[in-house]
Amino acid sequence: MIDHISIAVRDLAASTALYERVLAPLGLTKLVSRARAVGFGKRYPEFWLNLRENLPKVPADTGVHICLRAPSDEAVTTFHRLALEGGCSDAGAPGPRQGAMTPYFGAFIFDLDGNKIEAVSFPRAPA
Repeated sequence: MIDHISIAVRDLAASTALYERVLAPLGLTKLVSRARAVGFGKRYPEFWLNLRENLPKVPADTGVHICLRAPSDEAVTTFHRLALEGGCSDAGAPGPRQGAMTPYFGAFIFDLDGNKIEAVSFPRAPA
């Protein structure tokens, strides 16, 4: 349904360095680098950073929430740890949660610009 998403950042270099680290455990790498935008993905850019130098920091609880799929609980935990080490704020520690349709394992952060990003993994069906 969704092809890609974009978030605005005030410092493209700092945000690129941060997202290179925190998206790696989720299997996303930097695929496109332009003067004012950077795209991350697996095979094509699915997650974009767009430079907006004069953008004020997004206030907490604005309703903006982006959730990225992780391959495992460990990847979720690593995403969260690397984000906090990179200067992000905790918006929900890694742990099990109950979603609308199924249980999942997730973690939430506010990035350097206040964007709320979640990493999530779902339990695997028994073999």
